[in-house]
Amino acid sequence: MKKASDFKRGDVVKVDNEPHYIENIMVQMPGARGAATLYKVRFRNVQTKRKVDQAFRGDDVLPEADFERRPVQVLYGDDSGWMFMDLQDYSQFTLSKDDIEGEWPYLTEDLEGVLSLVSEGRVIGIELPLLVTMKIEETSPTMKGASVTTRTKPATMPTGLVVQVPEYLSSGDVIKVDTRTGQFFSKA
Repeated sequence: MKKASDFKRGDVVKVDNEPHYIENIMVQMPGARGAATLYKVRFRNVQTKRKVDQAFRGDDVLPEADFERRPVQVLYGDDSGWMFMDLQDYSQFTLSKDDIEGEWPYLTEDLEGVLSLVSEGRVIGIELPLLVTMKIEETSPTMKGASVTTRTKPATMPTGLVVQVPEYLSSGDVIKVDTRTGQFFSKA
């Protein structure tokens, strides 16, 4: 059992007897005396990918889900799914586009730092690193005199992901993208 005050981003707990991944936690401390601190938590169902928002008091508890994180290597993919290899036992498995819809735009061959979420011997999803490095495939031409922080323009990545990037970047530049928000993080 895990207390709400001990929740951390990335924990997996059971909500309504299904494993849910903690995406975000917001702590709200009321100003009134005797009022309990509230923990507003955004969960994502590991299997259905549905978001669930709930609020807890610090002493509320949820059962921990029986799962493990295992490092995997991204082998290759096509329009229907991606093939992965478990780096501990070298077994291979495929996840369909429906299984990893939120992670799909960030997957590239040989992406490092990917973890599989395994529950009861079955892979139920993957967890991406916080930042992925991608090469800009297409964007409008660089503007002379463009500053680093002012305006942005859309850039298309090889996976089809469109990210708003600073004007000084051009096609062929390599950038880091935040997988939680889908936004430009920095130039690589």
